[in-house]
Amino acid sequence: MGFSSGTLPLTPMALPYFFVADLQDTTLVLEEATSKHVIQVLRMQQSEELLLTDGKGKKAIAVITNDNRKRCEVTITSFDTEPLRTPQVTIALSIVKNASRYEWFLEKATEIGVTGIIPLLCERTEKEKFRYDRMQQILVSALLQSQQCWLPVLHQPVAFRDLLTRDVYDKKYIAHCLDQQKLPLHQQPLDTSRHTLILIGPEGDFTPQEIDAALQQGFMPVTLGETRLRTETAGLVAAVWLCAGRSAV
Repeated sequence: MGFSSGTLPLTPMALPYFFVADLQDTTLVLEEATSKHVIQVLRMQQSEELLLTDGKGKKAIAVITNDNRKRCEVTITSFDTEPLRTPQVTIALSIVKNASRYEWFLEKATEIGVTGIIPLLCERTEKEKFRYDRMQQILVSALLQSQQCWLPVLHQPVAFRDLLTRDVYDKKYIAHCLDQQKLPLHQQPLDTSRHTLILIGPEGDFTPQEIDAALQQGFMPVTLGETRLRTETAGLVAAVWLCAGRSAV
């Protein structure tokens, strides 16, 4: 069977979609968990097609050549590569005590198309334990559910003051609740050529000292609306507004 590069052909119906970290080879064996889902759950058989993505922009159509339920083998027949979406948006969100709420944010932020997520450790962060592997799997599941090719970069937890000195972002915002002069985030101009970072604090907000430190490092103070939002809700609102410019690209 031939292998072609370029735009994927249209298919008469949506194909099942799976994550494969490495799509370098044209023939590969799926991981056991994926193989079981393909063969046992979906009851797919030899010669049937499915979609694969590496979460780094590449999407491929593959055909099943060996329908072993533990070691399903597939051969890639065509692939396409999508450019990195713009604008790039990274959200640094404080870890929260209820892990399920953070998981909810990760899922929704992935569906919306956030570029990166940084678990943030602030002075008022109540819980510092972060199950990275589980959170990464939630991102993968949300990526597949939303039929995307770019997986958000999930960073290891970072201390607030350490993040302030990372000079890799073009625009930097901090959303806080203190009664100070702030600009509405949704009124800020969107520049699709830039990478934006926004800081979202824990329940109880950033401390005044943290806010001052951020302002000294060039972060712009913003508000996310008239009501006081939970940490994960604030992160989602920021994701929606900052990613909205893509519809105009």
